[in-house]
Amino acid sequence: TARSQDGDGYYRNDSRANDDEGGHSDSTEGHDEDDEIYEGEYQGIPRAESGKTVPVDGIAPQAQIRDLAQFEAERRKDQEELAQQYETILQECGHGKFQWTLYFVLGLALMADGVEIFVVGFVLPSAEKDMCLSEESKGMLGLIVYLGMMVGAFLWGGLADRIGRRQTLLISLSINSVFAFFSSFVQGYSSFLLCRLLSGVGIGGSIPIVFSYYSEFLAQEKRGEHLSWLCMFWMIGGIYASAMAWAIIPHYGWSFQMGSAYQFHSWRVFVLVCAFPSVAAISALTTMPESPRFFLENGKHDEAWMILKQVHDTNMRAKGYPERVFSVTTIKTVKQMDELVDMGEGTAWHQRWRMKLYIIMIPTSVLTSISLLSLSYYGLTVWFPDMIKYLQKQEYSSRTKVFIKEKVEHVTFNFTLENQVHRNGEYFNNKFMNLKMKSMVFEDSLFEECYFEDITSSNTFFKNCTFIATLFYNTDLFKYRLINSKLVNSTFLHNKEGCMLSDFSDENSAYMIYFVSFLGTLAVLPGNIVSALLMDKIGRLRMLAGSSVISCVSCFFLSFGNSESAMIALLCLFGGISIASWNALDVLTVELYPSDKRCTAFGFLNALCKLAAVLGISIFTSFVGITKAVPILFASGALAAGSFLAFKLPETRGQVLQ
Repeated sequence: TARSQDGDGYYRNDSRANDDEGGHSDSTEGHDEDDEIYEGEYQGIPRAESGKTVPVDGIAPQAQIRDLAQFEAERRKDQEELAQQYETILQECGHGKFQWTLYFVLGLALMADGVEIFVVGFVLPSAEKDMCLSEESKGMLGLIVYLGMMVGAFLWGGLADRIGRRQTLLISLSINSVFAFFSSFVQGYSSFLLCRLLSGVGIGGSIPIVFSYYSEFLAQEKRGEHLSWLCMFWMIGGIYASAMAWAIIPHYGWSFQMGSAYQFHSWRVFVLVCAFPSVAAISALTTMPESPRFFLENGKHDEAWMILKQVHDTNMRAKGYPERVFSVTTIKTVKQMDELVDMGEGTAWHQRWRMKLYIIMIPTSVLTSISLLSLSYYGLTVWFPDMIKYLQKQEYSSRTKVFIKEKVEHVTFNFTLENQVHRNGEYFNNKFMNLKMKSMVFEDSLFEECYFEDITSSNTFFKNCTFIATLFYNTDLFKYRLINSKLVNSTFLHNKEGCMLSDFSDENSAYMIYFVSFLGTLAVLPGNIVSALLMDKIGRLRMLAGSSVISCVSCFFLSFGNSESAMIALLCLFGGISIASWNALDVLTVELYPSDKRCTAFGFLNALCKLAAVLGISIFTSFVGITKAVPILFASGALAAGSFLAFKLPETRGQVLQ
């Protein structure tokens, strides 16, 4: 702890003066649970001596006319001294039960963020059937979460520096939970889109706040490692989403509907289950205190001291040393931003705003590194499932059976017809009853006196066909499936309600997507462990640059993957290596910016990350089915440039949290 000195900007108090005044604050007595007074009793916060210059004889204080640069220098010096003392206090508090409890609480919030990324992608194959989604609608639904998270990161990051980390995180998680819950029940596409957008806005605050919040309870030698361990919860969120999708969505028996107006299928159950981590995080977070560093930066020293004492006592009791005394009696004061910018009515508005915003200027190398990494990572991770589906479609098409000029009479078809092409066929008095048609195409064929009943179809078309005296009863073979076809004395009765699904659709494909996502998320586990163990040993910059270089190489090798299994293996390798870059950037961002602007800066960077993700997804998916060389080379180049820029960042290992 730092010594109390008169006039040096430290809060202190004279105990005799307190006795004379006949009062003192219960919140600053330093009592333990048995009401014993500690040896290092906290001396309280005399507000009148908080560092402001008091006017004399009505004359404005000299502080109001000081040069702006001098104010900035004084505040910076105060913050540096507070940072040094705060590090000393955290060393005395130790690392133990309190930090591990907070670790799991904030981990749930980070897990909710990981879940949010996967929800829409997993429900799309099922939701498109219920909502009749076009390709454009599906694309918008995939991007809307990232747009929401971009807005949320910027909004909640700035708010967390104003009203507190804990309170802002509670608000953002509550918004996420509420609209995730509503999105499970709304029926229309527009309503679902709006709910997922607002759900994304809510969860957008989790990453910038969680890392800033947790870092302010960690001493310097523990910070890099434990922030990296915290990143594992994002992986756990991805695994949770993949496992729940695999277990719930294929079970359409888990559903109910009320006529044709309201339906609640299994994918909606999955959406509801995905809100659980956010709800659990809210419940757990209510038991945790605000960041004491936030209180100190905002002049609330009494509150900060009580929380730091709570951290100390919790850890000491858990370690078997309940008798150890929290010896901090004084805490360094910092001139408040409002004091520095209140320079009189004659001060130009741009000077006031320059004072408030100068410290969140983001280094160009940080911006560019995050943009390039986001562009590559999110672009590849979204492009890859589309590429897998394209490869599956190609392989599926290679197994298509073709029938030419067949003649079929008086036959009843009551089994699934799949992946066939029939050309120039003639079908007389045939019955197609209670069956599914998957990827069926009839071209230039004649159907005479045929009967279609209870037919469910996907990717099925009749092109240039003629139907004579044919009845369609309770089928989804709507007229838009009959392309350039003729109907002579033919009738449609009790058509099924449904959507035309023109893309490749198969249950095994859905299982494969869940399985690949599960493997890809699990693959980051080794990278998480390695980055956590080495972050404080080799430094943030080496971790970031080294991981980016190796990710670049592994990304390049994706171009040599010609089979589905090879592509999956290479993508898992890429994800496992690139996660170390993300962990290093998270730690660097926390340590590069001072406490009063940490969440704002982190939120700005995270918003930029999501914007780059939207651009990357839009660019990469446009090449699906055209070429895989361009996306892979583009991603490799971006990662190479990012690794080069990483060396221009300052190394923050071994520094106190400014």
